[in-house]
Amino acid sequence: MNPEVTAFIDAIAAPWQVEVCRRLRAMVFETVADVEERMQYKKPHYLKNGKYAAVITPSKDAVSFMIFNAAELDLPAKQFEGPPERKWLKIREGQSPDYDMLSKLLAQASGGL
Repeated sequence: MNPEVTAFIDAIAAPWQVEVCRRLRAMVFETVADVEERMQYKKPHYLKNGKYAAVITPSKDAVSFMIFNAAELDLPAKQFEGPPERKWLKIREGQSPDYDMLSKLLAQASGGL
């Protein structure tokens, strides 16, 4: 794990966002073999074979989790936003995201990278 990403997540002000980011980060590492983690555009990016697989983006009132290479995914209705090639889920305080579902979608999307 990249220490720059660890410092970024640890510096987030809202404890609930820190917890969500940590769980998403761990899920990415468990799901994507040989994933590369780096800070880019001031947020954690995850790459497989040099291609984007996922991004975690905390904002004022949410944490967004973006999955790349998403055009072929069968996504749950009205949970994800974005164009066909990349989709994101916004997680807000009090919500409990389905990490198993996210892991399965990420595995499917990153399988072709």
